[in-house]
Amino acid sequence: MKSLNIIIFVLTLSVFLGCNTLSSDSIPRIAIAGLGIESSTFSPAQTREDAFHVQQCLEILDHYPFLKPESKNRSRAQWFPALRGKSLPGGIVTREAYESLMKKMLEKLKENLPYDGLFFDIHGAMSVVGLDDPEGDMILRIRDVIGEETLISTSMDLHGNVSKRLAHQSDLITCYRMAPHEDALISKQRALENLLDRLENGKGKPQYKAWIAVPILLPGEKTSTRIEPGKSLYAKVPLAESKVGVLDAAIWMGYPWADEPRNHGVVMVTGDDHEAVVENAESLAKYYWEVRNKFVFVAPTTSFEESIALALKSKSKPYIISDMGDNPTAGGAGDVTWTLKEILALSTFQNTSGPELIYASIPGPDFISKALKAGEGAIVTGSVGAMVDNRYAGPISLRGKILAIRKGDKHAAIEVVVKVGSVKVIVTQKRKPYHYEKDFTQLGLDPRNADILIVKIGYLVPELYQMRGGWNMALTPGGVDQNLERLNYRRINRPMFPLDKEFPNLDLSAELIPTSDRPLKNKK
Repeated sequence: MKSLNIIIFVLTLSVFLGCNTLSSDSIPRIAIAGLGIESSTFSPAQTREDAFHVQQCLEILDHYPFLKPESKNRSRAQWFPALRGKSLPGGIVTREAYESLMKKMLEKLKENLPYDGLFFDIHGAMSVVGLDDPEGDMILRIRDVIGEETLISTSMDLHGNVSKRLAHQSDLITCYRMAPHEDALISKQRALENLLDRLENGKGKPQYKAWIAVPILLPGEKTSTRIEPGKSLYAKVPLAESKVGVLDAAIWMGYPWADEPRNHGVVMVTGDDHEAVVENAESLAKYYWEVRNKFVFVAPTTSFEESIALALKSKSKPYIISDMGDNPTAGGAGDVTWTLKEILALSTFQNTSGPELIYASIPGPDFISKALKAGEGAIVTGSVGAMVDNRYAGPISLRGKILAIRKGDKHAAIEVVVKVGSVKVIVTQKRKPYHYEKDFTQLGLDPRNADILIVKIGYLVPELYQMRGGWNMALTPGGVDQNLERLNYRRINRPMFPLDKEFPNLDLSAELIPTSDRPLKNKK
């Protein structure tokens, strides 16, 4: 009976606390909120609310290693996590989804007012139907709830976009310094600890925020920090941050697959010393511009036909080909069938004893349904792909032996491996990028010993990069076409590198953005 009473007490207490954590009233009250996605406006896909995998209340705290119960940061504040939603990159977000998520977020924020600070965890490249600058809109709506005095610290992906509105309403702001984003959690921790420090030391909002628009818009596959000039460019960021009077420095590359005025490079430096903030921002922007012509693809690029030829000649396994045009990690629909159609038409792979090629992946609910009924080992025929993006090729009728069926994946929901000739195709209920060895091994596949591994991503994440025997990036068609000159831009600011060559009115001088409690006069 005593044990039952204890359980009832704990449950009652958890309901009473809601999204709060027990802590002293003498420490800061900090909320957490944000929505994140890369949205391609050049894809016919649309992203709906269920794609955001929403977290609320204490579930959000558990996401961050630096806010685990045993961490020092956990005890530095009272935490009021409201709503955090992150989606795989995809098409433009429906207005209904955005408004619904914002309503839930703001209602949660209203429950625990007032706040000393808010950790704004976003990506920065979300597009919403009928709405320019969604992150700027989001932060303004949050301000309307939490007030002008609350410090907001914004954490972003370096492929996000920083409008003046977002820069104005963010008191502290930073972004990743590595691509691939091996420092994602480090950057989020930096953003949060900058917020905690400013609240604890009483300095509050930094006095100066230098913002510089840099007319460059390049894909991540050309701006990797693994190689030059991205490596040297981003190496300058911590040096700028280390200067006396500077709190943080950041460089955003922008997101090239959305056609909006805010999409371009940005440099921002924040701090309390006017000269140091301006000088370091202008130095970073100047170097960024000077090296613009040196950005190249992180791996060799060629046609898909040549990619296959190189893969077949390679003596090292696995030879990895990035199917870049439909990369779901950059905003592609993920169901373009053009590449798979080309593979299946090649006589090299039509015999079961041919070179082993693993293709990851293609959505196919029709095929999944038939595979579930037939079971592993059965021969199944069903349709895959081109339900969303059929501009380059139509649906494919796959016929092959079912090697594996797996349920319960967070993104794919259901995965099926089907062997067609010597090709092992991963068919999914919903689109999913394949980044890690376990993504394959849990399906009974051995990617390290496959002759060819084709993945719908751009630059390889570290695990695949270390696994590669050879690698190139195929210039395939899709909603995130790497050939930006082929995209029908109409709304981005021009001139823009690399689309334009002449920049007669180039101005890389710093613009000082006022603190969030003062009006922003020049909003363009």
